[in-house]
Amino acid sequence: MQSRQVLSLATVLGLIAAAFWLLGDRPAAQVSVTTSDRQLGDIFSNAGARLVDLTHAFDEQTVPWPTEVGFRLERGFDGVTDGGWYYRANRFSMAEHSGTHVDAPNHFSRSGKPADEIPLERLMGAGALVDVSDECRDNSDFLVTIEHFKAWERRTGRSLKNAIVLVRTGWEKFWPDRERYLGTTETGREGVAKLHFPGVAPEAAAWLATERKIRAIGIDTASIDYGQTKTFGAHVALCAHQIPAFENLTELDRLPITGFTVIALPMKIRGGSGGPLRAIAVIPETVKKQ
Repeated sequence: MQSRQVLSLATVLGLIAAAFWLLGDRPAAQVSVTTSDRQLGDIFSNAGARLVDLTHAFDEQTVPWPTEVGFRLERGFDGVTDGGWYYRANRFSMAEHSGTHVDAPNHFSRSGKPADEIPLERLMGAGALVDVSDECRDNSDFLVTIEHFKAWERRTGRSLKNAIVLVRTGWEKFWPDRERYLGTTETGREGVAKLHFPGVAPEAAAWLATERKIRAIGIDTASIDYGQTKTFGAHVALCAHQIPAFENLTELDRLPITGFTVIALPMKIRGGSGGPLRAIAVIPETVKKQ
């Protein structure tokens, strides 16, 4: 049983170290597992990395899409059992596309893979932060263009090819204020028509999918498409190329623009079009915020 645990940790650390190596931060050989009983966080710390949680907590304040219900926690037993031990268990319900979640490719593509079939390789890898928060400050309908992504490449001297691209609009600061985060408190189709928040232009999403062949994309708003979209072109372009999208991310302001690794593992819902997501960033100690 211990050997299996070591293998699991070694596998995870190997993936992280390999990503660091590809980014030129530190050799993979410097990361090793020497005992089987360390906490995973301690091992990351000893490997010279800090972890950033990119996930909003799920609770009654979780912001849902206007046509969906929010997160509901039904409190179950909480107390001492007849056997004399303490016990607690709850139930929850939520929409697939609520809170920090993944959009599986089948969300906007008939031939797209469902949530349980997204390859793990698409859910972890080298991260790239494209920060457009200054441009979004006074424009709730801002669209991230191809030029913004090319500007990132010119600034860093790196390519977005095969990266997990995270787009920071600064919208996370409005969470969980539904009116400011979504642009409206209305629900149903009437609410969808009044959505206002930034997103990625469809042609930019198509460029990322075809010219850079990114692994995945994430954003700190309720959708990869901007609020006023009528065609959801960014979703269509990404899903057609089997690229998952992470929505309602948080803490992107704590990330450097390059040199970190993203691990984003969703609930494995068979046939699902999405699901709740726990996403983290792993940042080596040698990487400073640019």
